[in-house]
Amino acid sequence: MHKPDIRKSNPCPPCPKSATAFEKCIYWLGIGLGSGLPKKAPGTWGTMGGLIVALPMLCLGFWGFLIIAIIGCLVGSYICGKTSDLMNVHDDPHIVFDEWVGMWIALLPSVWLLTHTPNSDKAGLAYLHPSLLLLIVVPFVLFRFFDIIKPFPIKWVDNNVSGGFGILIDDVLAGIMAAAVGCLLFYSW
Repeated sequence: MHKPDIRKSNPCPPCPKSATAFEKCIYWLGIGLGSGLPKKAPGTWGTMGGLIVALPMLCLGFWGFLIIAIIGCLVGSYICGKTSDLMNVHDDPHIVFDEWVGMWIALLPSVWLLTHTPNSDKAGLAYLHPSLLLLIVVPFVLFRFFDIIKPFPIKWVDNNVSGGFGILIDDVLAGIMAAAVGCLLFYSW
């Protein structure tokens, strides 16, 4: 008899009652401040949460946005690994901080275009123009595509790298692939 994948049918494993305040903060970051809580498609909802968090980050300009994405990469391995330990499940689908970081990486070409248009203001945020929606939707769709399909080397990394780094790195690679395709699309249009 086929045994269902309990990770897909169960809700998010709770943070243990014995967790310290610091561990509870890490847990909440790991589940994307709640954006990874839905039972269905937590990765997509988590990615949407990462996109929502990214919108005010646009005010930082390209270099500020890039620094936040790099910091996300540096602390993401710890956040994802610790959340996994607190859940007592490796790479639970409700851990979505990795989706946040991957989404931020996927947005980098868009942020560059938004902050380097002729009509950009002093704060680095481009004026609202009709293609703004495309500059946000295209990276989202590309990132989700690469994160779900997992072409090589993403699939290999997902299967062979463990711990917090393993949880994070496949989404970083999906973000890089989405950014590369986004560059090709944006600069050819």
